[in-house]
Amino acid sequence: MRLVLVGPPGAGKGTQAAVLSEQLAVPHISTGDLFRANIDNGTPLGQEAKSYLDGGELVPDKVTNEMVRQRLSESDAREGFMLDGFPRTTPQADVLSGILAENGMELTAVLQFDVPEEELVRRLLERGRSDDTEEVIRRRLAVYNSETAPLLEYYRNKLITIDALGTVEEITSRALEALRTRA
Repeated sequence: MRLVLVGPPGAGKGTQAAVLSEQLAVPHISTGDLFRANIDNGTPLGQEAKSYLDGGELVPDKVTNEMVRQRLSESDAREGFMLDGFPRTTPQADVLSGILAENGMELTAVLQFDVPEEELVRRLLERGRSDDTEEVIRRRLAVYNSETAPLLEYYRNKLITIDALGTVEEITSRALEALRTRA
């Protein structure tokens, strides 16, 4: 299985990614983990990413894209993977399509974790992070919606929308069932 996970902050993507990657026996690849691994290992890409992050800037797509390209070429990702946090935009989706084509791979599905906005706000406020005010959360959700809406259209033929309300187990069960019917 080659999957992309999509969902707003607070939808439970990280939790589901951890559970699903174990259930499906594929590596969970998050951009945050890629950044940390490259920075911790002092790779040229990590050093470049760190220079942007240290300056309070976003890491440019070309750096992120190359990290993903390298990670997907590793042996444990040959038979499958679960991408979390990439792609975030349609240009990144185009890059991913190219990487997959170069490796003779195809995406199995895109799982969208769907949660009503009021529930997302409630969940994020409950996390109790000092920088998570309701205003900041709603701004982050608006940015997510504006960046991700085009992705959902881009992947319309691969898209599986999962109701992400309920227990972790219920949501995992819905996702696995949807994948089984798609496979």
